[in-house]
Amino acid sequence: MSDTELIRLRPRRIRLVCWTSAALLLIVFSLVATSLSGPTGDGYGTFQRGDQVAMIGLGVFGALGFLLFTRPRVEADARGVRVRNVLGSYDLPWEVVRGVRFDRGAPWASLELHDDDLVPMVALQAADKELAVDGVRALRRLHQAHQARLAERTAGS
Repeated sequence: MSDTELIRLRPRRIRLVCWTSAALLLIVFSLVATSLSGPTGDGYGTFQRGDQVAMIGLGVFGALGFLLFTRPRVEADARGVRVRNVLGSYDLPWEVVRGVRFDRGAPWASLELHDDDLVPMVALQAADKELAVDGVRALRRLHQAHQARLAERTAGS
């Protein structure tokens, strides 16, 4: 494993589901917006152009909410690992990582830190099956290579 190797991991299935859902939501809200015309119920009010624009705007905000779930990503190299989840991100050197965990039944992998914290890696989801397992294995190889370099340094000094 070279010192310049960069691993980039992103979920596959959730991105497909979110992009499809966002497009469908935008289409549904646009169709509803175009059907808003004429009087309401008993005729006390009428739908106007502003109501149609507002309905499309709601569809856009809903679609953006779905697309927020496409944000997770994990990048790792010889220096450390960068985790970006739906909300929040972490930039961790390998020195603080005790191990890479993907427990049976867990929805995603996590980093176990030396202070007993767990950092979830939403980008490595169980729904992606082999893609997630391969990603965890690659992260473990990088972590083990870092551990080996530390052992060489301490043995050499």
